[in-house]
Amino acid sequence: MEGEWTVSTLNVVILSGNLTRAPELRKTPGGLAVTDLGLAVNERYKSQGGEEVKKTCFVDVTVWGKTAESCAKSLRKGSPALVEGRLQFDQWEAQDGGKRSKLRVVADRVRFLAPPERTEADDAAEPDDDRAFDPEPRDRGGQGQRRPAPRDARSAR
Repeated sequence: MEGEWTVSTLNVVILSGNLTRAPELRKTPGGLAVTDLGLAVNERYKSQGGEEVKKTCFVDVTVWGKTAESCAKSLRKGSPALVEGRLQFDQWEAQDGGKRSKLRVVADRVRFLAPPERTEADDAAEPDDDRAFDPEPRDRGGQGQRRPAPRDARSAR
């Protein structure tokens, strides 16, 4: 049709922060895994008066499928994570009849920024697994230190 044009939209979110609570895995009636993460994203800057200002933005993140299972297995309260996803705006009517709404992130990808915490039960059940770490030390000016590589929830066991 003459005179019509389309506008492309983009809905992409990338956040890095620490979990505010331990993930709790649950299943939908159809058996699909889902978990909700609370992510604290910190911001620091200097005010016009020269004072350091610290602010924290708390974000709810929903994770689905195998990624949700990996997050529940490997992340704990305080774990650093990088989340890539999209914004979703939910609206509902509360029991008191009032309208409610919430903006959340639906994760497409979650990267673990620290090695998973192991428990004694984990250590007894399986041998150490360094797949999440760099196999060889990198040249860091002669320091030769090993640092963990970021770990992607989709590549977890």
